[in-house]
Amino acid sequence: MSQYIDDDRDMPRFRVNRRVMTDPEVFALEKEKIFNKTWLYLGHETELKKPNDFKTRTVGGRPLIFARDKLGQVKVWVNSCPHRGAMLCREDSGNARFMTCAYHGWSFSTSGDLVSMPGDAAYGPNFERPQLAAPAKVDSYRGFVFVTFDPEIVDLKTYLAGAAEYLDLVSDMSEVGMEVLEGTHHYSVRANWKLLVENSFDGYHAMSTHQRYFEMIVAARGAIDAGSSLLNSRSINLGNGHAVTVGGSGSGDIFGRPLSDEAKAEREARYERLRAKYGEGWVERLNGIRNMVIFPNLVIIDLVMGVVIRKIDPVSPDYMEVTAWELAPPEEGAELKRQRLDNFLTFWGPGGLASPDDVEMLESAQSAYASVNELEWSDISRGMHASVPVQSDEYQMRTFWRRWNEIVTGEVLPPEDYDELPDYWTAPRLELEADSTAVRS
Repeated sequence: MSQYIDDDRDMPRFRVNRRVMTDPEVFALEKEKIFNKTWLYLGHETELKKPNDFKTRTVGGRPLIFARDKLGQVKVWVNSCPHRGAMLCREDSGNARFMTCAYHGWSFSTSGDLVSMPGDAAYGPNFERPQLAAPAKVDSYRGFVFVTFDPEIVDLKTYLAGAAEYLDLVSDMSEVGMEVLEGTHHYSVRANWKLLVENSFDGYHAMSTHQRYFEMIVAARGAIDAGSSLLNSRSINLGNGHAVTVGGSGSGDIFGRPLSDEAKAEREARYERLRAKYGEGWVERLNGIRNMVIFPNLVIIDLVMGVVIRKIDPVSPDYMEVTAWELAPPEEGAELKRQRLDNFLTFWGPGGLASPDDVEMLESAQSAYASVNELEWSDISRGMHASVPVQSDEYQMRTFWRRWNEIVTGEVLPPEDYDELPDYWTAPRLELEADSTAVRS
């Protein structure tokens, strides 16, 4: 048994030592070995609609500028003036041809070039004018932009492994390309970041933690058959620590508030056109639900009338900051968009019907970890004895933890073995289109 993971295949039992949620030394190892060495999500290309649009983000503990230059190319810069280090851009977002440091007035274009500095004659004719710094690599897949600070890392498509197929599923919901809607959720949680990773694709907690939401659903539409939906579901290892839980076609309707007849008709008409383009099997999968974690801290949730992108930023062993956006088909009509935005606010929002419940549970767990000397291990064994891992099992979490353990400790734990997925869960996309052009700084 390793220091942090107890992976007992004979019992079977899988446990995680709670010190990984509290120990500053573990947190330092995570920063060094995970957040300095993996691909990390930055943003979606559609957030930058016009030349010279920019957003400021924190990724892997670094302040970054996510921008589209005057030629329309996506660029990513470290948000620090190369003169004396002050933060160059102090706005969350905007549109500007130049970014000027408030400290000494050095000014840079969105292409990263130094365009002016007060009293530049004082530097002499041969002074080498510095440019903005960039992460080691920047790349994108289907509009999702990632950065890494490791120049030796594998390319993004290789890193995504099986998660790329699920980004395809989400992206194919639109006939013209999905876009991130205006409006962002920002909130913080006084708990370890890995607790929200677990929670984000944990189907076991739904009925107990979100009881008030399900009471509302039952009142709105009558009894729901959640048991059948869970049986018709899977947890899938996507490689490289990524994992997803998926539900069958139409399962999202079971757990969501009823759509209007107008919204149903519009959605079905679009799905019919997508079937003609990509095939029945692909669109049946597309019409299901999915909660995916792309290791280490990106969550894509396609559930309850909406696609949520969630970025989890660790700040300390017991504190994280969370940012979330809504991804939607831009061609969607007014009624579907209204219901989608309402759901993004009232279900997924920091004051909604789901997120506050989750935050309360995670903070409760973190507080209880003060007793780690008396109760050292958390159990994540659910479903280890089963022949098929379903949404309410914990296989997806064990997938994350085995990769986490491999990176942090160097110990490789063998994967769990399950039969190959049935055809329904692997139906291919019949028309393969070229991936979106990679962006690079």
